[in-house]
Amino acid sequence: MFDQSALPYLLQRNTIASLSGSGMHIGDRRYYPFEKQSVRCDSVEETAKAIRDMVTQGGGPLQVGMTAMRMLARQIAMGMQPCKYETFETSCTVLSQARPTNTTLSRTLLRFLSQLCSVYPNKVLDMNTIVEHTDCIIDEFERQFDQDYDAMSNYGSSLIQDGDRILTTCFAEHSFFLSLVKAKNAGKRIAVAVCETRPYLQGARLTAPSLVESGIGCELITDSACAHAMSVGKVNRYMTAADVVAMDGSLANKTGTLQNALCAKHYSCEYHAFAMSPDSSIPKAASIKNEYRDGKEICEVRGIPTTAANVKGWYPAFDIVPAELVCAIITPKGVLKPSDIARYYALHTDSPHQSGEKS
Repeated sequence: MFDQSALPYLLQRNTIASLSGSGMHIGDRRYYPFEKQSVRCDSVEETAKAIRDMVTQGGGPLQVGMTAMRMLARQIAMGMQPCKYETFETSCTVLSQARPTNTTLSRTLLRFLSQLCSVYPNKVLDMNTIVEHTDCIIDEFERQFDQDYDAMSNYGSSLIQDGDRILTTCFAEHSFFLSLVKAKNAGKRIAVAVCETRPYLQGARLTAPSLVESGIGCELITDSACAHAMSVGKVNRYMTAADVVAMDGSLANKTGTLQNALCAKHYSCEYHAFAMSPDSSIPKAASIKNEYRDGKEICEVRGIPTTAANVKGWYPAFDIVPAELVCAIITPKGVLKPSDIARYYALHTDSPHQSGEKS
């Protein structure tokens, strides 16, 4: 099992979210790497707003949501919130609605509520034990996720070959970074091409600095240079996370992934995506709910306008990538072909948890 020190700063658990008295701090990725800031949240509503406002993204909301359950338990124990099951239930709904495409958070919170019902069969909570039981549930969730990150990165690192030049989109988080670190530690010579990832520049601001921190060679390229990089042999492999995977093997990931997957197919670059647990409630690509954000967000970079004030923007936050463009999906159960996803992740799966990667 890996330890947190194997991860770059942005992916360490306490950087993503940490308790502080009756509230919590969320690492503010909007300012990284120029500043290391956090946002203070004293309620679930403030936490959900921070998620919507992109204080954290990708897998960040999962850790934030779990930490929010710890915060809520402490507020109940302090008499700040009603000692009722409905307090957790309502809070889970509020958090789940913050980002609709990635179902990781919502599925994990549903599982938390189910575990809470097991501890308190009649849904009658005890303010004297709620912190202990909540922490116990979340501790086990975190242990399970760490086990899966470890397994997935073993699979990921085995796919990476000596001399590979890997393209990635956005900030692929735990399993991708651990795969690279393990490949590097095995003596494989690797390099990563990082596309900038507009409009928030997660590739430039999050991925590239984290790769440098981890001692992985990387170069930053523009989003529009990915096809050219493949055409001249600058990259030979494409790897990303997946915000969600449907049962037909299709997936959603940050806008820009679809065009890169198309180019990868054309130039015979294998495309692998990391997915903790495909969503068995989503049968096919058409069932994935895509998030459309305010078009104003693509008309500026870090608050600086990039066009005239009266120009309108259009911003689908994710691409839906059809299964035929994906070579395989790296899961805790192995490296699966898209056509095998439904067989391994059917409803009522025996998997210890049902949630997406990006965490």
